[in-house]
Amino acid sequence: MEYVAGGADIRVNPWVALRPDEDAEQVGTDVSAAHESFVERGEAPGSVRQVVEASWVRSRGNGIDPDRQIGRTSLTGIELERYRRTHPMSSVRPVVQTLLVEDARDTGLLIALSDAHGRLLWVEGDSAARDRAADMNFVDGADWSEAAVGTNAPGTALALDHCVQIFGAEHYSRMVHPWSCAAGPVHDPATGRILGAIDITGGPRVAAPEVLSLIRATVAVAESELRAHPITIRTTPRVELLGANPALLFGNERIPLSRRHSEILLLLMEHPEGLGTEHIAVLLDERDLDAVTVRAEISRLRRILGGTALGSRPYRLLTELDSDVGELRRSLRRGDIGAAVARYRGQLLPASRAPGVGRVRESLRARMRAAVLTSRDPAILGWWIASVDGREDRGAWSAYLASLDRDSSLYAQVAAQLAMLDRELGRSQR
Repeated sequence: MEYVAGGADIRVNPWVALRPDEDAEQVGTDVSAAHESFVERGEAPGSVRQVVEASWVRSRGNGIDPDRQIGRTSLTGIELERYRRTHPMSSVRPVVQTLLVEDARDTGLLIALSDAHGRLLWVEGDSAARDRAADMNFVDGADWSEAAVGTNAPGTALALDHCVQIFGAEHYSRMVHPWSCAAGPVHDPATGRILGAIDITGGPRVAAPEVLSLIRATVAVAESELRAHPITIRTTPRVELLGANPALLFGNERIPLSRRHSEILLLLMEHPEGLGTEHIAVLLDERDLDAVTVRAEISRLRRILGGTALGSRPYRLLTELDSDVGELRRSLRRGDIGAAVARYRGQLLPASRAPGVGRVRESLRARMRAAVLTSRDPAILGWWIASVDGREDRGAWSAYLASLDRDSSLYAQVAAQLAMLDRELGRSQR
């Protein structure tokens, strides 16, 4: 739906959820009906803003279930504290507290700061609202990127690099329909890169145009503060490899790595003692890989990481490097399966066919599977069988069936799926 002069639904500013002359209750009813038709019947919504419709399409394409628990916690405890302490958004937090947080208490409003990937760093404001928001996991450390939870103001603002409001049922997840939110991305004035987002979440009044204006003003003040006091925080570089294609390196900027650089970096992280050129070549390709090619790729990777980050003879990492793989392993070691599930965004470098990567990938998958089966938690088992790793895992489907009430309709559905897997397995063994 286009918003053009003379159209049936003229919007001077399509980023604003409600015009001053609109009836919020009627708009809410129309949007709820559009959401129902889009989610249940796949019909194109005819009564939502274009920015919302496009976000719904992306959410569906990302496999978001509008009825499933959202906002998986990706950072907790000491890891979250360390991440927040060294994150550039900590520089603007005092400004946000002065302009928004101090006046949000006892108002039903929440003020949230996220990083550039949609992770919530701080959620502050009205204590009763915080308790209610915790039910949908809108909490410190949770992943509220659009790719993780569907349409929502901080996640969609980051996805589009634009201030935006989301009103009630405009959220893709039904759990968030009672809420409205307005958010805007914060940029580093020196480089223009996105540092994170500032968000206001609350009831329907958050969808009023003046709230989006307040977000824009707060973002402007925050960026002015950064301009006057440039970011000097030294961040530990971080690499994300789970479900990533290619890997993403986060330091002073966000850098997508090539497939080969992703593979080499993972192998070096897995072998802190170092690797020789020939060993790296074997781990990258079971066929003969030219040693000159390996050295050239490592030379390029060294320029990306910085001249002092990689040592030679043997090749090894000389700098501290955080990773989602390391966080996943720590969660598994301490038996925190909930945290492990939150961190396991998908298979390790799924596009890689390097033998060395494949061994690490299978090791992580096997450890995750063992933890999931041991948990006997229906929610965790349900998450696993819905994933690429578990959708044909007969043992997991059987464990999931055993965790369900025999009288539930879901039990019958899972039993039918298990029978189908058995039939397919029987055919494949003939």
